[in-house]
Amino acid sequence: MASFKSRQNIMVIEDDPNCQEILQNVLEESYNITVVGNTQEALLLLMDAPTTYSLILLELELPDDACIEFLKQRSAQSFLQNIPVIVITGEGDDNGCYKLGADEFIRKPLNTPDIILARCERTMALYESKNLVQQTERDKLSGLYTIDYFFEYLKQILPLDMGSDRDAIVIDVEHFRLINEIYGRGTGDQVLAEIGAYLQQVLTNLNAIACRASADVFYVYCIHQDDYQELQTALQTILTHYIKVSNIRVRVGVWHYVERGMIDPETWFDRAKSACDRISGNFTISVSTYNSGLHSKHLREERLIRDVYEAIERKDLRVYYQPKYAIQGDKPHLRSAEALIRWIHPTLGFISPGDFIPLFESNGLIQMVDYYVWKEAAAQIRRWKDEYDFTVPVSVNVSRIDIYDPDLENKFCNILKENNLSPSEYMIEITESAYAENAQGLIEVLDSMRKKGFKIEMDDFGTGYSSLGMLTEIPIDILKIDMSFVRSMEKHEKNKRMVELIIDIAKFLKVPCVAEGVETESQLRALRRMGCDVIQGYFFSKPVAPEDFAKFIEKEKSLWTK
Repeated sequence: MASFKSRQNIMVIEDDPNCQEILQNVLEESYNITVVGNTQEALLLLMDAPTTYSLILLELELPDDACIEFLKQRSAQSFLQNIPVIVITGEGDDNGCYKLGADEFIRKPLNTPDIILARCERTMALYESKNLVQQTERDKLSGLYTIDYFFEYLKQILPLDMGSDRDAIVIDVEHFRLINEIYGRGTGDQVLAEIGAYLQQVLTNLNAIACRASADVFYVYCIHQDDYQELQTALQTILTHYIKVSNIRVRVGVWHYVERGMIDPETWFDRAKSACDRISGNFTISVSTYNSGLHSKHLREERLIRDVYEAIERKDLRVYYQPKYAIQGDKPHLRSAEALIRWIHPTLGFISPGDFIPLFESNGLIQMVDYYVWKEAAAQIRRWKDEYDFTVPVSVNVSRIDIYDPDLENKFCNILKENNLSPSEYMIEITESAYAENAQGLIEVLDSMRKKGFKIEMDDFGTGYSSLGMLTEIPIDILKIDMSFVRSMEKHEKNKRMVELIIDIAKFLKVPCVAEGVETESQLRALRRMGCDVIQGYFFSKPVAPEDFAKFIEKEKSLWTK
């Protein structure tokens, strides 16, 4: 099927009837023509439909210098600036047309139809090309460069700029989504547009270029400044003009490095963003500079991200097990275990989970690591079951990111099927904060999993934001007290009362209560008196390798129920 381009609209502003007729006859075969006799009528039509017209033909010799006034208004009115103007001139007037702001001219007498058509066609084509370039070059909302054009342009100017002392700056509106949620998307767009407008004002003074890198993040490349607090304050003033929420603010990250040729521009801004991210949530600092400490941390994190794939292949990521003991009765006995990840790096040695778990949570790699742990733990349950003819139930951790995986339930079911295990032998630990973040969605997922027989354990209870009302709705089988309360309960009466309260809540919910972080016999005795069911901590054992955990099974074998 043939495709046809829609006819373009041309406005002719001409008071001479003969010229009107000539132009209409020349153009109407190829274009839709609107003829008006004065600029006032033209402006009314253009204001009503500014995007309708692709070209304006304007008579130079209109009464009262109307042509000149129209061109002045065109320069001042944004809705007119995207429409090219060809001025119709008398003999010898063409040199002044461009000074007036015209894009092209057609000289009278109008007796060369081919030239008239060619100039109209060429002028519209040039503007179409210009608009296409602007669409890929400029972000519509902020007026700044798009990120792709920003880096392309930056790489072009670098050879001319290597002698200058420069900075890469990342500007981020922290908690920007709250603006859209509380005040509406229109206000959010106004804030971003105002920030873009302000940055355009200061770009000349800073000899800078800037872009809108993402929804609420801006990049600036500029001559080095000793202090960017004034910039941050000005942007914060824009923000507070529109909103009153105290935890929404502008933060600024800066990377300064004289010898830039050794690394690519994208890395400059990655480093500036690292500096910016470092002060997230810290409202005492609003401007942060990338330094050698951050550089070392960044390099180490990059290495961990790169090495984790090989670590899984080589099993440098190891699953250790910490025993949980039931303490209500004559003698504590082994109840279950928690699977905990440990990384023994071939060159870096032992890497603390506190170093890599938050990192992998931030970039999504935690899903891959968690899945690895889930599979290893299930296989280990199977091995112990085959060797000792007893089941050691093991709990595994599910991160906040895992919760959003639509295939989460199927993954667990397939893992159990592969190892011929039942769901009751495999417990799932989810932090309290994860419940608070996505309560309704999580409730639906966990309800479905519990119906299949999985046991759900709420981890780190007391550190999140669960309301008592929510607790009655949340599907849990075990409540776990955060270790921070347990470790300090003998020194601080309030923490002791908090532990007692959580144990009472567990009894109210009719679920077992687990206390983690137990390190002393006095803590064990106190928890037993309070009615806690199970404890976990260094008092019995630190997390150990599977072969070491087997010793606990052998020692307690007679106490296990088949």
